[in-house]
Amino acid sequence: MKNIQNGDELLKVLEALSNPYRLNIIAILYKERQYVSQLARELGISRPLLYLHLQKLETAGLVKGYHEVSESGKAMKYYELNAFSIPLNAEFITRKAGSFAEKKRKE
Repeated sequence: MKNIQNGDELLKVLEALSNPYRLNIIAILYKERQYVSQLARELGISRPLLYLHLQKLETAGLVKGYHEVSESGKAMKYYELNAFSIPLNAEFITRKAGSFAEKKRKE
């Protein structure tokens, strides 16, 4: 199960969840794993656009992709949902807020 360790990971997950397509991807993958072409058809978007959304979700650790070879010998990229639970409340945010990586501001 995805466990958010610090503020930077929290921001990455929240950013990944801040798009309706990515929320729909999670909803679809919650039901069952999907291969890319099938997922693109179900969402009504191009595969290149889908890959951008999947990359954001994968970077945040919410989904994982892997290749399988079909019976016909065709390589197929599948995605499935990683288990996660985000107890998003004031206490959780307060605990993670102090753990951001130091970043210099441009002035």
